[in-house]
Formats: sequence, C-alpha cells, structure tokens
Amino acid sequence: MDASRKRFLHQHQQQQQQEALGGGLRRGAKRRKMADKVLPQRIRDLVPESQAYMDLLAFERKLDQTIARKRMEIQEAIKKPIMQKRKLRIYISNTYTPSKPEGEEAEKVSSWELRVEGKLLEEPGKQKRKFSSFFKSLVIELDKELYGPDNHLVEWHRMPTTQETDGFQVKRPGDVNVKCTLLLMLDHQPPQYKLDPRLARLLGVHTQTRASIMQALWLYIKNNKLQDGHEKEYINCNRYFRQIFGCPRMRFSEIPMKLAGLLQHPDPIIINHIISVDPTDQKKTACYDIDVEVDDPLKGQMNTVSLIYFVFMTTRPQYYKECVKCQGGCTGDILNLS
Repeated sequence: MDASRKRFLHQHQQQQQQEALGGGLRRGAKRRKMADKVLPQRIRDLVPESQAYMDLLAFERKLDQTIARKRMEIQEAIKKPIMQKRKLRIYISNTYTPSKPEGEEAEKVSSWELRVEGKLLEEPGKQKRKFSSFFKSLVIELDKELYGPDNHLVEWHRMPTTQETDGFQVKRPGDVNVKCTLLLMLDHQPPQYKLDPRLARLLGVHTQTRASIMQALWLYIKNNKLQDGHEKEYINCNRYFRQIFGCPRMRFSEIPMKLAGLLQHPDPIIINHIISVDPTDQKKTACYDIDVEVDDPLKGQMNTVSLIYFVFMTTRPQYYKECVKCQGGCTGDILNLS
C-alpha cells in the first residue's frame, strides 16, 4: 500500500472516530452528508462485495425518511383531537304538586318542577361524564304571558368555576300546562363556528372548527387555481370570492382577518316542550337524542405510541454512535482490501 493510500485511510478513520465520539451525541450536531459515505466507483469495482454496503446506505436513507415522515404524522395526530360521534339522550320530565286546603301541611300554592337530565348511550368505561359538561349554556324560555317579561327566562352559562352537574331543575308556581322552549348550546372542543351562508354553500361546510374551515378554503383555492402563478402569496379572487370577500385580490395572510367576519356562533339545539300539570297524564317524560363529540378511545393509545417514540428518539444517539463506529469500520476494511 502506497503512502498516499495509508494517509487517506488514517485520516478517514480519525474522522469516523471523532464523529462517533462527539458529533453524533451533541444536540443539534449535523449528520454526515450521504455523499461523504458513498464509496468511490473505483473501490466498488475492486470490491464487488461493497455493494452490500451501498445497499445498507440506501436502506438507511429510506429509514431516515420514513422516521421523519412518521414523526410528523404522530405530531400532527397528537395535536389534532381524535373525536368520536355519540348519542346523548336528554330526558325532560316534570312533577306537579297541587295546592292543599288551609291547615294541612302541604304546599299552599300549586307548583311544578321541571327536570332536564341526560346520559350518553352505551357509554364505555366506569367514569361517566356529567350531563352539564356537554354544554356551554342552557336557556329555558317559559310562557311570557304566564310569568311576565322578568321571570320567564332561566339561564345557565358555563363559567371557569362551574361545578358539573347531572341535571338542571326549575320550580315555578302554576296549575296550568306551560309551553317552554329549551335552547342548548353545545360546548365544542376545539370551538366550532357557523359559516356565512354564501361561503358555506361554496365550500360545502356549514359548521366546523376554524382549522377545518381553513383547510376547506385552501382546497377550494387549489382546485380552482386561484393562487397567483407569479406572486404565490396572492390569491386572485373569482366572482364568488369577490362577492364574499369584497376584493379582487388578497394575500394569504389576510384570509384569517377576512374570515373572522364570516364566522358566527353555531346554532343552538332547540327543543319545544309542554310542562303538563294534568294528574291523569302519565307521559310526563320526553326523550330526545342529539349528536355529540367525545374523545375517541384511540387517543389514549396514540399517547402511548408517542411516549414509546419519545423514548426511542431520546435513546437513539447511543445506537447512532454504534452505527457510526460500524460504518467507519466497514469503510476502513474495504479501503484496506483495495
């Protein structure tokens, strides 16, 4: 072996050892470029078995790409809430207490009590959610002619200090049937918004999260080729966008501000009910099923997977160090053979 070949081999082995001891373990240290690991063609011609080493490099590159892609997918999946649609059954019932003659220990004035309760159908697990946890607010509108303008509304709104409950009760005096309307506002997590009717028809989205609305908007822009071909940060509005946004052209960065004026609170769930005070009426309980979103059981499994991935990534430098050592040894052996 000539002196230049020995000097090259010595420098190459020193570089591999330095990277294995330091560069692979330091946070933020850059890995060697793939081009630096590729064997020269003359070495591959001299040693046909070196093709196995090249195959290993190709596999390493594919593995790195797969890990990077999976890491992004897991990060996005963890950020994105995994929800599942379930049925929430609402029970609306009332009791009636008639007045009693004077002298008896009972109510002197007839009254009724309305109860609003509910539960998830086929709820898995031992821990059950409180009924109030599904709602942001609940308003009961009683007959205004019977209870006047100041006493016909019963309101409950979620506050930071709200204690969850299994139901709501309302008691009022009265001996006649009462028409009432229940307005239930679901507590969506993350929050959902109702789109302007014109934009809703255009995107095919009525009520969704802000992220889903932005995604639908981007898909419409992309499918209709509204992005400017030269100035990529601009959108050339078609006639529908001009009517909705009121401009012929806008930047991507302007979309959130313009979209804010087109978003409204979702429509409440409206239930009309009659509070019966008829003693012969045996059907005083009404049931209503509504769709709600709850955390998917897979979310816990995803958190477990992410924990395993985190452990793997934190221990990876140790394996990386060993791989670099083996890689340097293989390269050195091939150069020695040549």
